[in-house]
Amino acid sequence: MGFIELIDLELIDFIFFCSVILLASFVRGFSGFGFSASSVSLLSFILPPKEIVPIILLLEIIASFFMIPSIWKKINWKFVLYLLLGVLVGTPLGVHLLSILDPNITHLIISLTVLVFAFLLLKGYKNKNLNHNLSKFFVGGVAGTVNGFGTLAGLPIALYFLIIAAEPAVIRASLAALFFFTDFYALLLAYFENILNYKVILRTLPLIFIIPIGVFLGTKFFTGSSKENYKKYVLYFLIMVSIIGLIRTLI
Repeated sequence: MGFIELIDLELIDFIFFCSVILLASFVRGFSGFGFSASSVSLLSFILPPKEIVPIILLLEIIASFFMIPSIWKKINWKFVLYLLLGVLVGTPLGVHLLSILDPNITHLIISLTVLVFAFLLLKGYKNKNLNHNLSKFFVGGVAGTVNGFGTLAGLPIALYFLIIAAEPAVIRASLAALFFFTDFYALLLAYFENILNYKVILRTLPLIFIIPIGVFLGTKFFTGSSKENYKKYVLYFLIMVSIIGLIRTLI
């Protein structure tokens, strides 16, 4: 039995899978978030979210690992700690919802979540008074829920960082560090919900070699972009992806 048969995908679907992961890795290397939002929305054309999410969780961990050398000094560990506490509370609910909901409903909610948060980010609302520990915990709880449900923790957290006017380099670094822990936690919960299995591991293995290429290219692009372009490029891309996902769900 060949590899394609083992992973239960047509060759054209496997090529599409690899292309999406390369694009998502580029977005992640550039912005520090957006990997899951772009990949889950696009991959839902060929697989149900229940089969995609554990793969993306594994790949998010790997993407964070490859980014650590270039971001370590920019990580705001105080932000990460309080957000992580909220994520620990919210993630079990999200993982449970993923295990019981119909795939079409899951895909619809994921696409709407991406679209709403992307538009909120584009609005450019700022309020530095929200930069306190209670807000961080609350945002972490929301992020944990959408992370377990659709690996979308980066959207509410990125929104929060932009509202309190954090610097792009800090946003990018802190998100990458946070996801290393939150995705490992969500993956562990996915295992106990019988979402993580042998097929997921096989589908993930070849994609591991694509991640560093996309992250490297995205990082190079980030170093040459302005603060305004950083925000604009990522959000327009996420809006486009979420609209595609909505169309896919409704047709």
